[in-house]
Amino acid sequence: MGKFFEHLGAFSVRFRYLVVAAWVAGLIAAVTFLPSLGSVVQNNFANFLPQNSPSIQAANLATALQKTNASIVIVVADSPHAPITASESSYLNRLAARLQGIPGVVKADVSVVSPSGQAAQIEVLSQKSQFNQVSNQHLVDAVQAQISSSPPPQQLQIHLAGTVATAVAQATQNGTSASATQLYSVLFILLLLLAVFRSFLAPFLTLIPAFLVSILAGPIVARLTSVLNFQVSNVTQLLMIVLVLGAGTDYGLFLVFRTREEMRRGRSAKEAVQFAVSKVGESVTFSALTVIAAVISLAGATFGLYRGLGYPLAIAVFLMLLAGVTLQPALLAIFGRAAFWPSRVGKTESPGHGWWGRVASRLVAKPRLTLAVGVLFFAALAILAPLNRPSGFASNTSAPAGSSAAAGNQALSKYFPRAAYNPTELIFKFDTPIWQHLQTLSFLQGKISQSNRFQQVNSGLAPAGIAITPAQLAHLHALFGSAAPAAGAVSSRASELYRAAGNYISPDGKTVLFAVTLTAGDPGLNPAINSIPSLRAFTTSIGRQAGATASGVAGEAPAAYDVSSTSNNDLIHIVPLVIVIIALLLALVLRSAVAPLFLVVSVALSYFAALGLAVLVFMLIGGNSGLIFILPFMLFLFLLALGEDYNILVMTRIREESQHKPIREAVIDAVGATGSTITSAGMVLAGTFLVLGLASAGQSEVEQIGVSLALGVLMDTFLVRTLLVPSLVVILGRITWWPSALSHSRQERVAAPVGGTVMAAGEVFD
Repeated sequence: MGKFFEHLGAFSVRFRYLVVAAWVAGLIAAVTFLPSLGSVVQNNFANFLPQNSPSIQAANLATALQKTNASIVIVVADSPHAPITASESSYLNRLAARLQGIPGVVKADVSVVSPSGQAAQIEVLSQKSQFNQVSNQHLVDAVQAQISSSPPPQQLQIHLAGTVATAVAQATQNGTSASATQLYSVLFILLLLLAVFRSFLAPFLTLIPAFLVSILAGPIVARLTSVLNFQVSNVTQLLMIVLVLGAGTDYGLFLVFRTREEMRRGRSAKEAVQFAVSKVGESVTFSALTVIAAVISLAGATFGLYRGLGYPLAIAVFLMLLAGVTLQPALLAIFGRAAFWPSRVGKTESPGHGWWGRVASRLVAKPRLTLAVGVLFFAALAILAPLNRPSGFASNTSAPAGSSAAAGNQALSKYFPRAAYNPTELIFKFDTPIWQHLQTLSFLQGKISQSNRFQQVNSGLAPAGIAITPAQLAHLHALFGSAAPAAGAVSSRASELYRAAGNYISPDGKTVLFAVTLTAGDPGLNPAINSIPSLRAFTTSIGRQAGATASGVAGEAPAAYDVSSTSNNDLIHIVPLVIVIIALLLALVLRSAVAPLFLVVSVALSYFAALGLAVLVFMLIGGNSGLIFILPFMLFLFLLALGEDYNILVMTRIREESQHKPIREAVIDAVGATGSTITSAGMVLAGTFLVLGLASAGQSEVEQIGVSLALGVLMDTFLVRTLLVPSLVVILGRITWWPSALSHSRQERVAAPVGGTVMAAGEVFD
């Protein structure tokens, strides 16, 4: 492969201006003609569940009432100090009529008034799918524009609320977080590289390919979502930026450091770049391939959140690989020695061992002690890992503070029963309309109300928290028929009750819904989520007794339970696959069956230590009840894949040096040559993850992922790759390279002094 990368380096150097122009043209075309990544981002974890999940099947049962796939924006009218007046009711009816005129809106009416009379809801139903972020944004903007064009009476406050309005507000916040993450990451990397290189141009030349790809990858991934059929979450959007900037800068550092080293050996700038590509190209390629292999394995996951990580990250890293072996060399060839100004890279300057070489010299003298101390340190942290209690299975349904959606959701919670605001729903489907056997509805109401699983029940017999008898409901049905009363009848108490009852009985009368609050507590927290199996069994039992043909439980808690189950099932299948794939890639690049074994084990030890450190920081110190459920998997995935980047760099250099040096001397020289590269690259990657966590304040799951990955990368970089792995290589000796020919040498060879000849058994003759 050395010949291939030698030719690739020669091509990038010779056609350097053409290579740069091609990348710039590709960037302009992608940004101009392809959609933005933010336009396809999904925030609700339940949207990533497979269609056969019980919570999804239950939600499908409720489509007769709720039109699950349609977009619904709730407009909340709040009169804080007094009940809504007749003139205010008239304004709401006029507003509903204007909202009805928005293109794509199929219904807009005053659906319910609060028991206190101080609040009312206008339900705006659009034929567009609620899972289309672009159409949601257009709908929310249109509703807001209608409200702004006709302000409400002075004492009446109007806010947007509900899932769609919250998702749009979150998308705006996510876009801001993504931009902030990108900006702060770039600034951090530049400052760190300025300190590392002590030159002006080298930091920019190292970062430019990664920055370009971070912009280019978004539109390409957005376009491919429909082609490859995957979904993208806000976590994926942010991780993709961080991964490209962090890992991409790492690949740049591999090449820039080796180019500078070769210039110091006396090569011309173009020769140094070409030689660096021939030596580092393989390391960069296999480093990228380990990440691609790890994340692409997620494409087989059943949980869409994991599947949505696989393709985008693989595409982004592949683009970064292309830029790393073409654009990066081209830029270095264009600027030559000027890239390192004002530092000197003259041929009289010896590369030397540096600080890391001196550290390695001391450590290889006592490799067993180094290894033992390191293992004890990591084991002490790993002991804390089992204390983790996974959480966060429910999506973050909170709108950003200060948004209209936040105020609207707060008003819903204040004026309307909790079961109407964020309910858990029990759905039952019958062959005949419930109007023909209202005693069945009364039976279900009694069973549910008497169960200690629920604190509050809203249904056709208890609309908006107001109890009515089956006879009263039958009378209302006889009075108004199957259709809800017109919006103009909002002043009629009977019509209000019947309109509210219509939220729980389908127009054909064959599907009924009970909206309940759980005794176990908040449906987004673990006690409520853990109660779902029992609740599903209860619902199935009373449904059969009532003669229902189908039944189910829908809502946040059931969806969260399915998220947990689906996620755990995927981990069981994906983790072993990722380990095997990366071990095979390591065996291929290192030409060894032994090295991949202890390298994978070293990453596993680093992983458990990082997880234990996250438990210490966020649970024992931070007071959280548990870590976001995707964090352990993210730690495993990125520490394994990205940790192997540094393994590949240091191990390929040790192998290169072992060709003509004793193993101890090879380790010292390899660590001395790569130590600065690895630690600089590790600090870049850790810094970008840390920026991700700090720039995502208010998004606890992203904050935990960013900070935990930063801490894990730092430990992996400064302890595992540069200390423990080299010590283990010294202990194992040339068996490290078994079964390649390098492991068969029974006699160590030493470097001869200038003018000398190297002989077996270390004998040197002039």
